[in-house]
Amino acid sequence: MQKIKLGISSCLLGEKVRYDGGHKSDHFLSDTLGKYIEWVRVCPEVECGLPVPREAMHLAGDPEAPRLVTIRTGVDHTSRMQKWAKQKIKTLEAEDLCGFVFKSRSPSSGMRGVKIYTEAGVPKATGSGIFAKAFMTKFPLLPVEDEGRLHDPALRENFIERIFVLKRWQEFRASDKTIGGLVSFHTDHKLLVMSHSAKHYTALGRLVADAKQYPRQALHENYLATLMEALRFIATVKKNTNVLQHMAGYFKEQLSKDEKQELQEVIANYHKELVPLIVPMTLIGHYAKKCRVEYLKRQYYLNPHPLELMLRNHG
Repeated sequence: MQKIKLGISSCLLGEKVRYDGGHKSDHFLSDTLGKYIEWVRVCPEVECGLPVPREAMHLAGDPEAPRLVTIRTGVDHTSRMQKWAKQKIKTLEAEDLCGFVFKSRSPSSGMRGVKIYTEAGVPKATGSGIFAKAFMTKFPLLPVEDEGRLHDPALRENFIERIFVLKRWQEFRASDKTIGGLVSFHTDHKLLVMSHSAKHYTALGRLVADAKQYPRQALHENYLATLMEALRFIATVKKNTNVLQHMAGYFKEQLSKDEKQELQEVIANYHKELVPLIVPMTLIGHYAKKCRVEYLKRQYYLNPHPLELMLRNHG
């Protein structure tokens, strides 16, 4: 797989573009995840023509259409930012991004929870930064997160899982637009989808089964929208346990009594949250190879992202 192209707020990669001339470098993003990513850096304030350093800004006024104003002098930069964002999003369309990592709480780039103040300077609501809101409106299917939320292990894994799935989708679309190709892509991701949403798993199965009834473009658009909607749901311990038991069913005839008992004990320990997900996953992966269960061997659920990211090692 080629590197995944992601947008990112420039300050998170150490660029000194913040209002105070500093940065907010995030070592997980730059050093760990960065090995697999081609970053497309964006700093709305600098790119729309504001200097470094500059007076701090915040969102103020109507929560439905907040204004971007400087805190001390009250200079309104809303129109400047909106005009720039509109043009920037046009250029980003050509980048084929698989997602975006925003700077939390930024009045331009915060994806959620950005404070919106009254004219008297009192916070009264929260919303999205002006650029982040425009981006998410234009690209509703793209995975987006902020660096603060990515400190949560479950949210981090969910985001990274989604960007890898979207990259594989892009590669499928570039190389094989046939129904057979879609069936193969769907088969590879079945258990991954099941771990997020049984409802969407069923819907995608029906869509693929009825694929010949749809124009090809509409089929792909419908499939991708349903897939990305499914993956937004967090894969909980309960959902993962269900998938693990489903996979264990493929070894009924191949494993010895002791091996089956060991597998059930490992799954039970995961369900009790005594061991991380990587433990039953590794054992099932081993048995899939040993017993040559081809359907399981091809499942991205067993290898959704590089092991080096250690995303399934948390409790």
